[in-house]
Amino acid sequence: MNINNKDNNKEGRNPHIPSEYPYVPCDHPHVLSDHPHVPSEHSVRLSPPSEGLGEVPSQGSGEVLFPPFSAVILAAGDFPNHVLPLRILRTAKNLIVCDGALEELLEYEIEPTAVVGDGDSLSEELKQRYAHIYHPISEQEFNDLTKATLFARSHLKMDASTHTRPRFCYLGATGKREDHTLGNISLMLYYYRQLAIDPVMITDYGYFVAASGPMRFASYPGQQVSIFNATCKELSSSGLKWDIYPFSELWQGTLNEALSNEFTVHADGDYLLYRTHKV
Repeated sequence: MNINNKDNNKEGRNPHIPSEYPYVPCDHPHVLSDHPHVPSEHSVRLSPPSEGLGEVPSQGSGEVLFPPFSAVILAAGDFPNHVLPLRILRTAKNLIVCDGALEELLEYEIEPTAVVGDGDSLSEELKQRYAHIYHPISEQEFNDLTKATLFARSHLKMDASTHTRPRFCYLGATGKREDHTLGNISLMLYYYRQLAIDPVMITDYGYFVAASGPMRFASYPGQQVSIFNATCKELSSSGLKWDIYPFSELWQGTLNEALSNEFTVHADGDYLLYRTHKV
């Protein structure tokens, strides 16, 4: 795994199964319905080759490519060390930061678009310095990750004109307290189902995506894959070392392995899928 330390990083197909990322030109002959639960019977959503999230090198350079995101949200868990999330932080057009992560972000000389939270984690100096982009939200029904998500969903220009789900990237959402980590991971399905967002949570080791129904996923031979069932009563796979089934426990879908450059999940409900970064 390509993980750099903090100091070093301060510089610098089945026709009935849609692919993972439905961003294709509008004149593409194989475009599905925009609604994720209404797949076209005779077409397939294809992914641009740059959307492999840590798996696809740019031509001739070996440099990791990643897709554009409507918003990147930095939480106050362990600050990223892997080159991929750090690059996303540096190139994000809409970087929303939970207030507890602002101080560490500034150590990397990265400026946020907005700072969201209840303010308990901000010094008075930072509150004054970033008063023009600080948005205090004091209610306690949601955690800071969700407050930042709701803020971004409401205040930033999303994809309403094309009726596609906005893609949100979540960084720094794991580590430190384990209950926060588990809660943040579970929120990916909540955002997918309740807020109509396509969430991607990227860590130093891999990434989570929320999915529903039959999907085809990019991979590489030997990639470690874990699937967490939420509402599926029917669940199977092709292209994985061990076929999956309708898991009733979280641990049952862990520690699987991709056999080639893609695999398929056949499902009738929602699930979370985790893949490791390419070594």
